[in-house]
Amino acid sequence: MADTSVNQALAEKELGNQAYKKRQFEEALGHYDKAWALDNTNITFLTNKAAVLFEQEKYEECIKVCQEAVDRGRELRADYKLIARALQRIGNAYAKQDNYDEAIKFYGKSLTEHRTPDTLQRLRDTEKLKKEKEKAAYYNPELADKAREAGNALFKQSKWPEAIEQYTESIKRNEKDARPYSNRAACYLKLLAINEAQKDADKCIELDPEFVRGYIRKASVEFAKKEYDTAIETLKEAQLHDKDGKCSREIQQQLAKAYQAMSPSYGNSDESQEEVLKRAAQDPEVQRILSDPIMQQILQQMQQDPKAAQEHLKNPQIATNIRKLMAAGVLRMG
Repeated sequence: MADTSVNQALAEKELGNQAYKKRQFEEALGHYDKAWALDNTNITFLTNKAAVLFEQEKYEECIKVCQEAVDRGRELRADYKLIARALQRIGNAYAKQDNYDEAIKFYGKSLTEHRTPDTLQRLRDTEKLKKEKEKAAYYNPELADKAREAGNALFKQSKWPEAIEQYTESIKRNEKDARPYSNRAACYLKLLAINEAQKDADKCIELDPEFVRGYIRKASVEFAKKEYDTAIETLKEAQLHDKDGKCSREIQQQLAKAYQAMSPSYGNSDESQEEVLKRAAQDPEVQRILSDPIMQQILQQMQQDPKAAQEHLKNPQIATNIRKLMAAGVLRMG
């Protein structure tokens, strides 16, 4: 008799599946209910019923039936894969209701029972949606500006860590504004957190390629890393974007500082000219420049006519070579 009930239940399930495929949902529900009434030891009847309710967007009922499947499945010591499926479906129902916390919880429970790529992907997607929702809820340009202004006030008081907190808050409130990244980079430089400063300067330029201060910050980072050649190139780029000349003085000051730093006497006054030339002789790049006939001619012109240097510096390649020679201490200007 028991076998008869089981077979009848499976037949009802098959009829339910056929109706489900045709999207005849009420008919499918009837068959799954009959199957469960005939055999309450097979929780797939419940999970299939939950799938129908999910399609009908009856998410609360879907969750209730899935929970029943989980509880009954544990009593019966059912296959962990079946329990995992029911738990995943609960997660799906919560996700459809934008209840991301509960969805994440049940995807996690499902993965504990049986780990599948599908459930793992759903978990990751839901976690991402949750973050995006939280970010959108936190977005507020007005509060972002207030936090940035508070950071500026703290910066003037030399309270760098406190200023960083405010700039970070400003970024959280409006991550598309380049200004707090620039300001935070300045704070990081004060604290000698060079890598963090570089990330912020790069992000600043990425967000707004026309924002002059982003290039100035980047150049400051490069100067701190003793990459004087690169800093000068970045400052030249800043000049191109500084169309109204508002940052002209600051750019010029940084350029002068970078050129001065490239002088062999900068920070190394004990090194003799003989030692400078000996070190330069070991640098293949310096030797390549010095052996270039065109560069030899240019260097000769520059010795005879200092004004010629300004003309030659307009050529980017020549300017790079000259700066390399300056950095090596082989060439002095001014």
